Amino acid sequence: MGIGRVGARVEQVGREATRQATAGVAPWIVVLARVGYTAKAVLYGTIGVLAAKAAFGAGGRTTDTRGAMASMLDAPFGRVLLVLMALGLFGYAAWRLVEAIADPERRGTDAKGLALRASFVARGIVHAGLAVSALRVAIHNRGTGGGGQKADSWTARAMDLGGEWLVWAIALGVGGYGIYQLYRAYAAKLSKQLDLGRMSAEAGHWVVTVSRIGIAARGIVFGMIGLLLARAASSHEPGQAGGIGDALGALAGFGRWPFAAVALGLVAYGVYELLNARYRRITVQ
Repeated sequence: MGIGRVGARVEQVGREATRQATAGVAPWIVVLARVGYTAKAVLYGTIGVLAAKAAFGAGGRTTDTRGAMASMLDAPFGRVLLVLMALGLFGYAAWRLVEAIADPERRGTDAKGLALRASFVARGIVHAGLAVSALRVAIHNRGTGGGGQKADSWTARAMDLGGEWLVWAIALGVGGYGIYQLYRAYAAKLSKQLDLGRMSAEAGHWVVTVSRIGIAARGIVFGMIGLLLARAASSHEPGQAGGIGDALGALAGFGRWPFAAVALGLVAYGVYELLNARYRRITVQ
C-alpha cells in the first residue's frame, strides 16, 4: 500500500472517529457556532460604532474586542449578554476545531488544504481566548487589558524566543491575512460559504456589497496590525506593536474621512457576520 493511500486511510479513520464523537453534539455545535457569529457581529459592530463616533466628533474611541466587551457591561443585562457571547464563541471555536480535524468540507491534505485547516485551528484558539475574556469581563465587571497591551506582551515574548525574525514572520503572516481579506472582498466568492440564493431573496442583493465593504475594512485593519508589528521588529521595540484599537488609532492619522470609512466598514463587517449567523453553511460531520 502506497504512502498516499496510507495517509488517506488514516485521515478517513480520523474523520470517522470525529464524526462518531460529535454525532450527539453536532446540532448544538451548529447552534453555538451561529451564536458565535452573532457575537462577532456585536463585537465588530461595537468597535466600528465607537470608532465612527470618534471620527465624527461625537464621543467614542478606538478600541478592540475586549474594549467592546467592557462597554457591553453598561447595556441592560450586559453581564448575561457577555455570558451568552462566551458560550457562542466557545461553540464557534469548537466548530473550527472540528473543521480542522474531521475536514467535513473536504479541504484535503495537499499544501493548500493543510494550510486552511491549520488556519481553522488558529481561529478556534483565538475565539476560545475571546470566550474566556468575555467570561472574565462578566465575572470581574471590568476589562481584561487592552489588545494593544497584550500585543506588546506577546511581541516581547516572541522577541525573547526567536528575536526580531520571529516578529517579522508574524508581521508578514498578519499582513498577508489582511491582504487576503482584501482579495476576498474583491473576488466576493461568498457563494462557497453562504446560501446566496436564500440570502438575496430574504435580505436583498445589497447585502453582498455591504459584505464586501466589511471584509475589505477588516483587511485594512489587519494590514495595519501587520505594519505595526513590522515597525516593532525593525525598531526592536515591542511597544511599537498593537492590536485592533492601535491599528484604528494609526489609521486616524490618515485623516478623518479615511478613518471614518474604515470605522463604518467595521460596522458593515458586523452586518456580514450577522449574515453568516443566519445563512452560513455549517458542516460538522
